[in-house]
Amino acid sequence: MPSAFRAGIPVLLVIFSVFLTGCQSTYYSAMEKVGVYKREILVDRIESSQAAQEEAQEQFSSALEQFRSVVNFNGGDLEALYDQLNTDYEDSVASADEVRKRIQAVKDVSEALFEEWEEELELYSSAGLRRASQLQLNETRHQYKKMLASVEQSEKRMQPVLNAFRDQVLYLKHNLNARAIAALKGQFGAIKLDIDRLLRDMQHSIDESRKFVATLQQS
Repeated sequence: MPSAFRAGIPVLLVIFSVFLTGCQSTYYSAMEKVGVYKREILVDRIESSQAAQEEAQEQFSSALEQFRSVVNFNGGDLEALYDQLNTDYEDSVASADEVRKRIQAVKDVSEALFEEWEEELELYSSAGLRRASQLQLNETRHQYKKMLASVEQSEKRMQPVLNAFRDQVLYLKHNLNARAIAALKGQFGAIKLDIDRLLRDMQHSIDESRKFVATLQQS
């Protein structure tokens, strides 16, 4: 790759980043003009991320049950069973991608909200009101970080589960026989434990998100 082209890559990335930031700022400004503020957008996006996580919970549960059907196979169309398992795997990948996208949307608006809040502290003429707002900002940010940590932990658990599922799907694809089923049966217990832990983490994340939304709506 020519050095001049390589040197231009960071510049292009910066320009693209500024472009995206500008688009977001324009969007938030346009929404404020119609009476929809960043706090409301944040609540809406958190609730959307909750919905995505709930859908992912259902999808991972469905994939686990399909894997259970494979390892309990006792005659019939094994290829059709593989096709359904592969479909469940692909649907699980799509669900995980949607969760990640919703989490990023939450992070984008939260950063804009806290930055704006911080800047507006300087506009107070009343020292008492400024302190009160600063305390409220600190508490809200603390609760947000707690919620985000829970959300990101559950998100990180998805990929190892997906990797394990992909391994099973690939192995079965090239070994549609009873010996392959026996080999997969030995993996079922570990995958079930991982998915059960993932589902618990996702539920904890959803619960933390609901608590944070309640905090925002009360403040």
